[in-house]
Amino acid sequence: MKKLMNTLLFKLLFTTLLCGLPSAVKSEEKPTIRLAYTEWSSSIASAHLVQAVLQERLNYSVELLRIDVDQMWQSVADGQADVMLSAWLPLTHEHYLQRYADRLVDLGPNLKGVRIGLVVPDVSVGRQTGASGKRARPYIKAETIPDLNTYAAEFRRRIIGIDPGAGIMKSTREAMQAYNLDNYRLITGSEVSMTAELSNAIRHQEWIVVTGWTPHWMFARWALRFLDDPENIFGDAEEIHTMIRPGLRDEAPEAFAFLDRFAWTPEEASQLMIWNQSDQGLYPYEKALRWLHVNPQRANQWLEGIR
Repeated sequence: MKKLMNTLLFKLLFTTLLCGLPSAVKSEEKPTIRLAYTEWSSSIASAHLVQAVLQERLNYSVELLRIDVDQMWQSVADGQADVMLSAWLPLTHEHYLQRYADRLVDLGPNLKGVRIGLVVPDVSVGRQTGASGKRARPYIKAETIPDLNTYAAEFRRRIIGIDPGAGIMKSTREAMQAYNLDNYRLITGSEVSMTAELSNAIRHQEWIVVTGWTPHWMFARWALRFLDDPENIFGDAEEIHTMIRPGLRDEAPEAFAFLDRFAWTPEEASQLMIWNQSDQGLYPYEKALRWLHVNPQRANQWLEGIR
């Protein structure tokens, strides 16, 4: 009888320990990081690269939220997302920063030397060099944004844009007003539709002007140039900043430490964007893993000293 009582007591104690174990394990669990991004090539590349580092090296789960740019800002400000990596500052997203600055924490730039503006093909008809070996003159003669008025018929009075909420679209509307481009239409769409139109125009040697920015894979695929902007409507070189919601630092200290350090160069970003575009944007997470395999020293720099 005594042996039976001891056995029952042991089972009771063991069961009590097991019942307490899940709460202990739960306290060790890391929160899921919700990362908001938009459909731009640069945003897709940075989002999946950060997701790969957080999941593969720091053992966080990451939920990616692919949304429009205005929703991206609002979701982090409202706490529906934890982080975004695509805040173009100080000019392109200035209006979003003014609206949400008091509800966000700015971790500083993750990419410097970026630029936006109006872009045209920089290729000639036929051979790219003449008999003398000199580069042939590009078939699009416009050099500046004011030149768009001179060649309005050739451009079919259209500027091919992207999603209407993008900061570059706001700047383009301001440029159209500043340069009296009243006879032009700004065509809204997406980055995908914009680059498709650009590709078709270059293939058929047609005149086209698009909203463009660097870094972007299209500058690696085609010869392109920015139109000069005498009034500096599109501003000088900008930076892409990382924004997080307040509280993330305390709730996910390792993730915060990495996000605070995350920064790369336009050349590094372009490499990943070109890989993503090589198969029409399929499998961006796998491309991010490939990038980490090729650039292990970068991840080691970001994670040095982090558990």
